[in-house]
Amino acid sequence: MSDRTSMLAQPLQRPSAGRAAAYLGLFALGAVVGLAGALVQGGWFPGGLLLALLGEAGLLLGGARAADSRAGAVAPAGGWMIAVIFLTASRPEGDFVFAAGSGSYLFLLGGMAVAVICATLGSGRQPGGDPVRLGK
Repeated sequence: MSDRTSMLAQPLQRPSAGRAAAYLGLFALGAVVGLAGALVQGGWFPGGLLLALLGEAGLLLGGARAADSRAGAVAPAGGWMIAVIFLTASRPEGDFVFAAGSGSYLFLLGGMAVAVICATLGSGRQPGGDPVRLGK
């Protein structure tokens, strides 16, 4: 047995103030990307939809790379989800952002799929050890 304890056995620690501010900024950027994507996807149907989803994927993967953790992808995904959910609600005046069409549904479902994929692709921390375990 090794004298090193598992990462799961260690107590959780609060993130530093800088890391918390970075996650808050990524959350806000996720909301902005969700708003921009909602407006762009309806404007130019095939190209706008792809641009919106690629923009979201770029933010999520960039956030995961910058924060060096999966939380860097989860924070903007949360901002994106909240912004898009608020935009799906109709207003008393009858205004709404998403029309009942295939592009809107592809944006909503595709955006959720992109968020899940990017959050799981984010770099997970591995406790000290060899980066490759082959040949042992």
